[in-house]
Amino acid sequence: MRLLELSSVSKDFAKLEVLKEINLSVSSGERHAIIGPNGAGKTTLFNLISGKYRPSAGIISFRGRNVTHWGPHKRNRLGLSRSFQINNAFFGLDVFENVRTGVRSRFGLRYSFFKRPGGMPGIDEETWTILNQVGLADYAGIPARELSYGQQRALEIGMAMSTDPELILLDEPTAGMTREETDGAVDLISRVTAGKTLIIIEHDMDVVFSLSDTVTVLQNGAVLISDKPQVVRQDQRVKDAYLGSD
Repeated sequence: MRLLELSSVSKDFAKLEVLKEINLSVSSGERHAIIGPNGAGKTTLFNLISGKYRPSAGIISFRGRNVTHWGPHKRNRLGLSRSFQINNAFFGLDVFENVRTGVRSRFGLRYSFFKRPGGMPGIDEETWTILNQVGLADYAGIPARELSYGQQRALEIGMAMSTDPELILLDEPTAGMTREETDGAVDLISRVTAGKTLIIIEHDMDVVFSLSDTVTVLQNGAVLISDKPQVVRQDQRVKDAYLGSD
């Protein structure tokens, strides 16, 4: 079943065309990687899918509904969640509250800085479950700002999972990590997104080819190829544009 579909989607900023006639289809349960050189339009594409930007032309459908003009909050309620290239955690809150804020929103409850929530055992239990999944249960009471970089990225994945989304967008989740941290992040992403639909932007090709069922390559704002990883890896145009001869 097609979960997400982009039909002839374009985006320009002050007449500068950044994305051109993007056609993209992502099936339910698929793991889809978006790769390409810097400036190819990858993050702009994520911003269109998540609702941060609206396309200049084309249609975006999610779960069979036209969401082209929906904002991020409305798409989130329909089951779409994303992380950002730059960490987007609430650094003034502790780890537990960062995740519980998302869990609360799933139940239609707003966060208050002046009133600690009580009488919500189901929400607290779900928060602990997510913290255990991302390996941060032992850091629940620590302010997010005091976590290591790798732990902050894990927290953001936990926050993305806190609304129980059907589609998760991860924007360069291993950027700036050591090889050991990257390997741990790949294992974490594989575990917590099991049974979900995943779209990931990533520059580390080991991560891309280990996580994805489908790879879409962007070049100069257009789709160069979208196919299985082994097909993309061998495509001469992709080697010339991005991967190189190795």
